[in-house]
Amino acid sequence: MQRYFIACAKGIEPLLFDELQTLGITDVKQTLAGCTIQASLEQAYQVALWSRLASRVLLELGKAEVTTADDIQAVITQYDWQQVLDPSASLVIDFNGHSEQIRHTQFGAQIIKDGIVDYFKALGQQRPSVDKQHPDIRIAARLHKGELVWSLDFSGEGLHRRGYRLQQGEAPLRENLAAAILYRAGIEEFLGKPEFNFCDPFCGSGTLVIEAAMMALDHAPGLARANWGFLNWKGHQPKVWHELLEQAELRFKKARATFTGRIVASDINSRLVAMAETNSKRVLLDKFIEFRHENAMEVEAPAENGLLVSNPPYGERLGEEVETLLLYRRFGRQLKAQFSGWKAAILAGDESLLKRLKLRSDKKYRFHNGALEVTLANYDLTKEQPEFTENQNNDIANRLQKNHQKLSKWARKEQLEAWRLYDADLPDYNAAIDVYQDYLVVQEYAPPKTIPEGVARDRLWHLLETISDVLPYTEDHIILKVRQRQSGTQQYQKKKEPAESVVLHINEYAAQFEVNLTDYLDTGLFLDHRLVRKELVDKCDGLDVLNLFAYTCSASVQAALGGANRVVSVDMSKTYLRWGERNFRLNGLNNPNYEFIQADCFNWLRENRQLDPFDVIFLDPPTFSNSKRMEGTLDIQRDHVGLIKTAARLLTEDGVILFSNNRRKFKIDEEALEKAGFSVNDQTEASIPEDFKRHKGIHHYYIISRI
Repeated sequence: MQRYFIACAKGIEPLLFDELQTLGITDVKQTLAGCTIQASLEQAYQVALWSRLASRVLLELGKAEVTTADDIQAVITQYDWQQVLDPSASLVIDFNGHSEQIRHTQFGAQIIKDGIVDYFKALGQQRPSVDKQHPDIRIAARLHKGELVWSLDFSGEGLHRRGYRLQQGEAPLRENLAAAILYRAGIEEFLGKPEFNFCDPFCGSGTLVIEAAMMALDHAPGLARANWGFLNWKGHQPKVWHELLEQAELRFKKARATFTGRIVASDINSRLVAMAETNSKRVLLDKFIEFRHENAMEVEAPAENGLLVSNPPYGERLGEEVETLLLYRRFGRQLKAQFSGWKAAILAGDESLLKRLKLRSDKKYRFHNGALEVTLANYDLTKEQPEFTENQNNDIANRLQKNHQKLSKWARKEQLEAWRLYDADLPDYNAAIDVYQDYLVVQEYAPPKTIPEGVARDRLWHLLETISDVLPYTEDHIILKVRQRQSGTQQYQKKKEPAESVVLHINEYAAQFEVNLTDYLDTGLFLDHRLVRKELVDKCDGLDVLNLFAYTCSASVQAALGGANRVVSVDMSKTYLRWGERNFRLNGLNNPNYEFIQADCFNWLRENRQLDPFDVIFLDPPTFSNSKRMEGTLDIQRDHVGLIKTAARLLTEDGVILFSNNRRKFKIDEEALEKAGFSVNDQTEASIPEDFKRHKGIHHYYIISRI
């Protein structure tokens, strides 16, 4: 009997413990990320061949107390490596752990390798070579609290490599994780029945359904593997191993001959279905699995009872959240309507998605799919499930419908294709909803700390569900964003890569603007400033206009359309200035007097005092900025007087500064400005458009001129 460590993913150790006992191992001890066993060589072969949960089998060769790197090399050199490998064999060392002297795993692996080489050199034999890709022998060494344990990696490569998944989709489940999910889903209850009925409506490249079929047809998970870590080991007994392989083949053959039941796998992606079928052929299971190219919302139960286990999309990429939410909701309805009498288990990356199924769960389990924590929820569809309610809260549904009916008519009359539909009108639904042609952009405001994250998440999901129910927008045209306090250059930074960019050309009165609904937090057009931009059309005929903090130059476009003689746009961001140039081209504006200058506005004002003055200066700075491109920071409440005075150096005697900002509690220092020789005309109320009148503090707007 020898000592082995059977490794597994964290969290499934109890399942592995039970499986090892089922395989006939009596001396089993559960530990972190695996189990230790005392077993014969034949039993170790059985574990390698039949364990569906283990990730590796490590045969312990030796252990010793060590303090220094020299200690490690000494004990390794003294070990009898002739009993393990031939000197002509290639090897690789997997080292885990550290000490005061050994800070890097590569250094630890080098010491072990040097010790083995020194052993064979002392015998006058050739030194083993290192092959990191396809070694004959893989040695695993672990250093922990001064104890070094070295083992033969009996499995060679990870046991999740069954030999069938040569093709895969995005973020596939590992095979041993899929097996653990099936065990937690209760598959053993169904394996003992005369008929085995199984369904996976989101089969992807087929890992879950193939693992289920392997269990149902008594297919050893290691039967299709060609490479094992023990094949070039000196202690390997080929006869014993081949007898076990023959027994496994016979068991599989017998199960194939007697199998009854239906195993159905489907996916809306035909390419993935083809992959799954190809993968199943490699383990001779394709004749027992019905593969279908089918929408999960149209799948029907293949029998009166059975087990459904599936891993629907998580919606990890930007722009997929709303589609994923509504997919789960519709799938819950489909399960209830078509799979009554079945048991089901659904894996999700976010537990709030499971709530959207609106099914009562019997049990939940947590797993790790790579770095992502996922939840498996089990459902007994033989029991009565709660009824669906279309609108849990009629208040939000009524408010959305009322706003849409009123504002859509107003927007058509005003020739507007971008407008605000909802702006946190009800305190429980803390979001803004903007219309861009036939798209909706839902911006969730960061909830206050007093609201638990889960509560806020559920409210958001319910808002999105209600939008889908009561407003005329398709789910693939609903885009979700999270809005929170910005700092530095966040406004100028791209968000994480969206599933697909959505760029539109929208009408605002007589102008057209490019908006990007997906790639940035803001879309390129501040809707609340619409009337201020319109005022530029009326004020700028024949005048020279300066637009500071120009962003995408929408105000500059309106000034140019209003007949401005000269328009200079200054902004720190090259990205947004190029966007502004596209806006000018979109409106047929092409004039050498239209300038786009990338610069820090403060520096530019200081360095260009000798320029010809401007009749109109549009000044819409950020509330706060500490960009690396700026000298110092900008706090608009603190700095607005100095900024206005500096800008006024480029203002004609009878010119005006149109000053705006979005600081909610902003107070203009009229006294300081009057002392500096300026009059202030507060036009805030008149500048708030119809769709923003519910929240009049959205911005502040002043017309400033010399006294």
